[in-house]
Amino acid sequence: MAEQFDLVVVGGGPGGYVAAIRAAQLKMKVALVERENLGGICLNWGCIPTKALLRASEINHLLHTLDAYGFAADNVRFDAAKVVKRSRAVAGQLSGGVKHLLRKNKVTVFDGHAKLAGPGKLAVAKDGKPVAELEAKNIILATGARARVLPGMEPDGKLIWSYREAMVPDAMPKSLIVIGSGAIGAEFASFYLNMGAKVTIVEALDRVLPVEDEEISAFARKSFEKQGMTVLVGAKVQSVRKSADSVTATIEVGGKVQEVTAERLISAVGIVGNVEDLGLEGTKVKVERTHVLTDEYGRTGEPGVYAIGDLTGAPWLAHKASHEGVICVEAIAGLHPHPMDIGNIPGCTYCRPQVASVGLTEAKAKAAGHEVKIGRFPFIGNGKAIAMGEPEGMVKTVFDAKTGELLGAHMAGPEVTEMIQGYTIARTLESTEAELMHTVFPHPTVSEAMHEAVLDAYGRVIHI
Repeated sequence: MAEQFDLVVVGGGPGGYVAAIRAAQLKMKVALVERENLGGICLNWGCIPTKALLRASEINHLLHTLDAYGFAADNVRFDAAKVVKRSRAVAGQLSGGVKHLLRKNKVTVFDGHAKLAGPGKLAVAKDGKPVAELEAKNIILATGARARVLPGMEPDGKLIWSYREAMVPDAMPKSLIVIGSGAIGAEFASFYLNMGAKVTIVEALDRVLPVEDEEISAFARKSFEKQGMTVLVGAKVQSVRKSADSVTATIEVGGKVQEVTAERLISAVGIVGNVEDLGLEGTKVKVERTHVLTDEYGRTGEPGVYAIGDLTGAPWLAHKASHEGVICVEAIAGLHPHPMDIGNIPGCTYCRPQVASVGLTEAKAKAAGHEVKIGRFPFIGNGKAIAMGEPEGMVKTVFDAKTGELLGAHMAGPEVTEMIQGYTIARTLESTEAELMHTVFPHPTVSEAMHEAVLDAYGRVIHI
């Protein structure tokens, strides 16, 4: 006999488990099917453990720059195995926390792979053996995505790494090539550079962090290079050649071909949706470029089947998936939630320097027909940043000149990933420059640069 539920969620990542909990809060009988680890890629092999690694690399960098703060230390070293062990322990702790939350909310969890088996039906199997048959009026697909693999750069677990191998190195490589300078590539490049590796980052587009505002991208590149990183943009990898314990990439840059050899290579060139073996064949679910098409409430073309998170459209971010899960469930429950405005989803990259943004870049604002007012404020004019010893960075704001609408905000520098939420709230509340100018920012804080960047857009900046 099939087990009956009001909702079955397929995938226990940040979209799936949040959707399941919200549904349980709304008194639905909920099941969640997860084939690997609760918390998904984000918690187990992405967002969380990488931040633990980056924290270690920040400490390593600080320990090697103690003289600037009046300290001295001899024989500073690290244990790579302990660094990795701590990262895995952090992920494990939080995965256990998700399990507790689901149990607390009375969500039934099935360990296995779920596949559509007819209208309102799912077959769950583990290692090829049937686990359960489930029936539900509503099914949410939240199966996420995986790393895109380029021909000739297939991860082999030794010389060519995906993000998984890059998070659990047996030893720190002395040299590294990173293909791709999006958030994942930039963060791994930063981590290994700060742990002492010689790093070359290769980007096919004309700048690093290409989704960011051009000024922020330029600042990040300059900072990377100042730290000792080699940055190649507008670069095409022609081939990759492996030897016993090194990798050589043949790269074309500006019409010239060069070879770069390193101990390891990380491929970080995007993602593909996990749409395979879900039983989508014969349904009205539409897939485009490995991602499921949905409306603003997560509905697919198949009645009763929804999709959220990395399985669907960009931006592919954990916090976007979680919010989508809530919207989707509330729509199922008939609560009429507000659709999500992707222009109000902040993006954060935890490299050094950190980069964060929300809304339109200056170029996109102009392309959309806006007459803009631009404000900028460098952290060298911020007392807290100077006191911290981190005066490099900037805040940039983009306003509509006619209405005062905050069209976008872009930052690079210390703790900007924590600060961007201030501008995100402002955009969600449809604030203009007036509300932001009248907001009192505490002193001394790095966030004061946010206020000054607004003032600068209107010719009222104080501290620069």
